[in-house]
Parts: sequence; structure tokens; C-alpha cells
Amino acid sequence: MSEVLLTVDDLRVAYPRREGGLQEVVRGVSFTLGRERLGIVGESGSGKSQTGRAILGLTAPGGVVSAKALQFGDVDLLRCPPRQRRALRGGRIAMVLQDPKYSLSPVMRIGAQIEETLRMHTRCTAAERRARMLQALADVGIDDPPRVARLYPHEVSGGMGQRVMIAMMLVAGPELLIADEPTSALDVTVQLQVLGVLDRLVRERGMGLIFISHDLRLVSSFCDRVLVMYAGRVVETLAASELHNAQHPYTRGLLHCLPQLDAPRHPLPVLQRDEAWAR
Repeated sequence: MSEVLLTVDDLRVAYPRREGGLQEVVRGVSFTLGRERLGIVGESGSGKSQTGRAILGLTAPGGVVSAKALQFGDVDLLRCPPRQRRALRGGRIAMVLQDPKYSLSPVMRIGAQIEETLRMHTRCTAAERRARMLQALADVGIDDPPRVARLYPHEVSGGMGQRVMIAMMLVAGPELLIADEPTSALDVTVQLQVLGVLDRLVRERGMGLIFISHDLRLVSSFCDRVLVMYAGRVVETLAASELHNAQHPYTRGLLHCLPQLDAPRHPLPVLQRDEAWAR
């Protein structure tokens, strides 16, 4: 692995319970990230998205985040001033959220929203901002970028809205991108285009990528390393190319539940859980 961009040591995220006390949803997650593609996989509710949000400082109100270390380069993300944390978001660190309906402003045109990212985090002329905005839209497979730039978010489909979000997060050239199910609403052809853009940024710009997904096949073919999460914990870490050799019964259970075109099974197997995995 190349130089370490991000160090996460014993990250914990907890939320208040109605009956009192705190419920941990991320429990002791630790990993380092270099200029590579790190996949985080697991079922819904395993803590994948909460891990990404905690790194970026987007934990929902009421949530309590703690860690022995949460370090991005020379910045202590737990102790840096709020103003410095805001300056990092969208500039050096960016996150593609899962649902663009809640991430795009409904009252701003798409082009203006992407240019706003450049205005906040770079020193560009108006002409340079527009050129970079149009190129970013083209990079994620959007036809006729000038037309789409004039539209409002409600005038585009869910899949196109997701591509717009990806373009917005990439346009400022972040050092670290956290992508939460970035291709879930895209068809296969556009999905490959977007993955190609992300791959190029990692290789050419030396960007670090945290790719959050539930798609084991996609992660195994696209990422360099994989973290498998269950009930807020990392249960296994391995090279993506070795995912088929996973040892933990939870990871093996997930792989066993995948449909096999050359060996139809009816009904599909169901993952058998062990209470010890959550301890």
C-alpha cells in the first residue's frame, strides 16, 4: 500500500435510545487507507454508511463519535475546528451520498450547484468553472452537458441525478472520496463509465477511494482491498482478489447466497447467523 492518507483506529458511533443510554451502531472499526480503492461491504444496517459519515463529520444530530485516532494526513478530524472541517468537505474530502433527491438543492440549476463547489474550494475564473463543470458532467456519461446544466434536479431521472452528484463531488479533485452506493441507480453501461472515472482518478491523481456497497461481485472486481462489516464491526479484511477465499462464516455465507448462472438453486440459500458475530 502507498502512503497512508487516512487512519481510523477504534471508531465508534452511538445514538441515544428512547429508553435511555446509547446504542452503538459502529463498534471499534479500524483501518488505514492509502492511494487505493478500499471496499466496505455488508448488509443494510451493518454500519457501512455510518462509518463513512463519521469520517466526514456528517453524523446525524444526537450521534456521538469517538475514536483513538481519526487522522486525515496531518489533520486530526476529531479535534480540528469546525471551520477547518467544513473547508475539507467537498474540497480535499468528498462523499457521494446514496440518494441524490436529498443531496441536490431543488431551487438551483444543476450547473450552478457544481460550479458552487469550485467557487468554494478552488481559485478559478467564471469561464474555467463552467468548462470544468461541463467536463465533469461529460466524464460521468451525461450527453449534452450544456442542456443538463440548465435543468433543475426534479427535471432529471434518479439515475441522472446520481451521476450529477458524482460529478459534483469529483469536480474539485478531492484527495479522498467516500462513495456510498454510487452506482446503485445506474444501468450497467453507465455504471462501467462511472467506475472507469473513479479508477482513473485513483491511478492518475493518486486519490484514495472508500467504496461502500452491498454488491460483493462489484467490489471484488473493482476494489483493491475489502472490509466486511456485520453489526457495526469489521469481521474480516482481505484483498479483493481473495474474496472467494474468505474465512469468516459471515463472509462465506454472503458469497454462498449469490445466484450462480451455471448452477441454479431453488430456493436460494439463506444466511444462517451466529449471535457470536455481533459480540
